[in-house]
Amino acid sequence: MGIDLKSGGRRVGHNVRTTPVSKNPYLKLLERLFSFIGRRGDSKFAKVIAKRLCQSRINNLPISVSRVKRYMKGKEDKTAVVVGTVTDDPRLLEVPGLKIAALRFTETARARIVKAGGECLTLDQLALRAPKGTNTVLLRGRKNVREAQKYFGHRTSVYNPHTHDGVKPRTISKGRKFERARGRRKSVGFKV
Repeated sequence: MGIDLKSGGRRVGHNVRTTPVSKNPYLKLLERLFSFIGRRGDSKFAKVIAKRLCQSRINNLPISVSRVKRYMKGKEDKTAVVVGTVTDDPRLLEVPGLKIAALRFTETARARIVKAGGECLTLDQLALRAPKGTNTVLLRGRKNVREAQKYFGHRTSVYNPHTHDGVKPRTISKGRKFERARGRRKSVGFKV
């Protein structure tokens, strides 16, 4: 008996999301709005926003005001677009008056941006102002700064000793007796 390979087999997972998993109706409406603009207006910008609205929370990381300031240097007349949260950075002494459109703002970030003469827009307000993304800069938070990301990598082998360089080992402790045998000594297997 063969396997019934209906519609591309039985491989589950690694699918591109077409709708947000969240039950938030605002998010669902936003996704529908931007996918419509992307499809009917042939806007790549709107398609990217629709795609990012569907992403998991691990892939939609927050961005701080200081990082937005750094990325918007020399582009102060444009609108920064963030499909995620804009957070405050207390280390930043002066917040410039920027126009930022985002899913949400933390209270302090919103207060500081508005006080500096900037503007905090929602994504539906952005859709009315710039549906095709004219005069906008699309930004996102750093994805690979999570602690878990530091452990990802390949295992070291005799033939390929440097694949594990820069990958944090999952050890109990960082002492004399840990991670010091095979792969770290010439007398035991090999030395990296």
